[in-house]
Parts: sequence; C-alpha cells; structure tokens
Amino acid sequence: MLPLAERMRPKTLDEYIGQKHLVGEGAILRQMIESGNIASFILWGPPGVGKTTLARIIAHQLQRPFYTLSAVTSGVKEVRDVIDKAKRNASMNSGLFAPTDGRSPILFIDEIHRFSKSQQDSLLGAVEEGTITLVGATTENPSFEVITPLLSRCQVYVLKSLAKEDLLELLNRVLTKDEYIRSLGIEVKENEALLRFSGGDARKLLNIIELVANSGVKEITNETVTKQLQQNPVAYDKDGEMHYDIISAFIKSVRGSDPQAAIYWLARMIEGGEDPKFIARRLVILASEDIGLANPNAMLLANTCFDVVNKIGWPEGRIPLAETTIYLATCKKDNSAYLAIDEAQAKVRETGNLPVPLHLRNAPTSLMKDLGYNDGYLYPHDFPGHWVEQQYLPDELVGTTFWKKD
Repeated sequence: MLPLAERMRPKTLDEYIGQKHLVGEGAILRQMIESGNIASFILWGPPGVGKTTLARIIAHQLQRPFYTLSAVTSGVKEVRDVIDKAKRNASMNSGLFAPTDGRSPILFIDEIHRFSKSQQDSLLGAVEEGTITLVGATTENPSFEVITPLLSRCQVYVLKSLAKEDLLELLNRVLTKDEYIRSLGIEVKENEALLRFSGGDARKLLNIIELVANSGVKEITNETVTKQLQQNPVAYDKDGEMHYDIISAFIKSVRGSDPQAAIYWLARMIEGGEDPKFIARRLVILASEDIGLANPNAMLLANTCFDVVNKIGWPEGRIPLAETTIYLATCKKDNSAYLAIDEAQAKVRETGNLPVPLHLRNAPTSLMKDLGYNDGYLYPHDFPGHWVEQQYLPDELVGTTFWKKD
C-alpha cells in the first residue's frame, strides 16, 4: 500500500490545500494555468508545503510532457538527456511543443539549489529557447543558490508554511476520504499536538497520522501523538525538523554564547545530511548580526569558513564549521550595527528622499559651484586630529542618533 502522503496527493488545483496567494481565485499561478501558457519559474518554500505536487498538477492540467530530476542524484548528463528528449518530442509532434506556442514540456527539478553552476548552466539554452519550461523547487533562497542568468529567466514564487486552517482541512480530508484510515474508525479527540509537531508541513502531518494510526490507537489525543513520536523520533520528516527547528536551536546557542550546545546542534545537522553551505552561510550572517563590532574578525573567519566549506564539502568541512562555531559562540556579542541600520532604514522610509546638504555635494562643474555645491565643506585632514565638527545629516535629521554605542 502506498504511504498516506502519496495516497493523499492532490491531482487538481481544487484539491490543493494552501498557497491561496498563488493558486486561489484570481491569483497569479492560477491565471497562468487557466490561460494554458506558463513561463519558467521557481517555487521557494519550506518542506511539505506542496512544491512538487503543484508542479505535477500543472503538468497534468495542461497535458504537457513532464520530466523530473532530483538535484541530489542528477548531473549535467541527465539534464542534457532530458533536453534532447524534449527536442525530439517537439519535432515528432510537428511543432506541438515548439518554443513559440507556450506548450513546451515541463522539466521539474527538485532541490534545484543543490545543482552546481555547471549543471545550472546546462539549462540556460533550453530555457531561453523555450525547449523546456523549467519548474524548480527549493527550500533555499534562490538569490544565493541559483545563478543569476538562470534566475533572470525565471519568476520566483514563495510558498508559505501551511496555516492551522489548512492543516485542519487536510486532517478532515484524511479522516473522510482515505479508505484505509476510515476503515480503522479513528477519532480525533485532540489536535494540538498534531498541529504543533507538523509545524506547517503537510507531509509531516500525514506521516504523524499514519504513524499513530498504525500503532493501533482508536483515539488521537495530544498524549498518544507525543508518545508515538518519542518512540519514533525520526518518523516525521527528519529533513523538515533539521532544516528549521535545529538550525534555530543552533543559531540561538551560538548567539547565547553556549559552545557546548552549539557544537551539539552542529553535529545533529551534520549527521542529518544538512547542506554544509547552508550552515556556513548562517554563520556568516550570525557573525555580522550578533557579534558585529565586538569582534570584526568574526565575520572574516566566518566568510573564510564559507569559502573553505564550499571548496571541500563533506566530510572534512565539518572541521572548519566546528572551529568557526566554537569561535563565534565564545566571542563577545554586539548587535548595535544591526539595530542601527534597521533604525536608519525605518527613518528613510518615514522621511523619504531628504536633500543632501549643499556643502557635502561635489562640484565638478562651474554651474554646480555657482549653485553653492561643496561651498563651506571642511576637509577633516586639515584640522588637528583629522577631525572637525560639521553637519553631515540632512537638516531635518540633525541630532538624530542611529548607532548607539554600548
């Protein structure tokens, strides 16, 4: 028997739960699908929110040839094989899937963020010419992981974690539509634990329901769910937990200056197969956000760690990651620069484009000089200590303090 998650996979947009901002009535993706003409795009969102399902629904509804590749197991050869197959299909169908008619075959690439630059480069020509319509799925920010030429050829649509209402709708559908679950006569007495452990992830919810149902219980309560998950700690989508819950614990441990906890959560991610670049990138962000001016060398070390990990990968990459994690955890912390830029941006949004004071403006032309540009500017190096008091902020903001030194 197929797993519950596969049995419950929706086949039409009307069966699809969540992402109303994309597929609800009048939403952008629904309009594209209903028009029958879609462009290449990338779906970015956490695990279990329907990225793969949405791609399959689109291909089925538009009756397109559908090819799928996993970035974990596929290389440049597999990409080129699919593109060649798409070209052969186009010629055999007398232009049915020609680039100009918007009906090219769909190539779905799961975890596209794991594709190397050369693998992504191999897609460019086919996407540009319309030989294929690319649909990528990623849990990572495409801005960091997808090359710019490919990103410029694709729209990016952000999928959100499922809301409580979405999960309850899915739960009700399982209890009423799945023949096997219905035959067990299971009654849901409490759903708080189900929703909490699911964390907005449909696949995780379905895995938990299946786990509890197969344990023989007739009533689902918070206690029965918690008990089953304690006995089967990896039964509900380890990847989802690793990617969001554990990275959160890791970052908070480093921020809280606890190297013991930080190295433990790092080990959990390593053992779980997390992408080393994802961990390294978060360390770079943390070094600038949480350590900042207390130790500017922290960002240099974190950036070097990212470069090294990018070059060597697993398993040796665990060593620079461990060194950087411990170093950052034991550093003094200072988020004043982070707070300062947030406050300054808020002020910019509030006050708009305030004029630059005339004495701070360059005057490369005689007209600008006549208008008073650069008039009255005091060159700091002409004064003792290389400093002189003068106004640098716009008139309306004189006296405003953004950076507050500890």
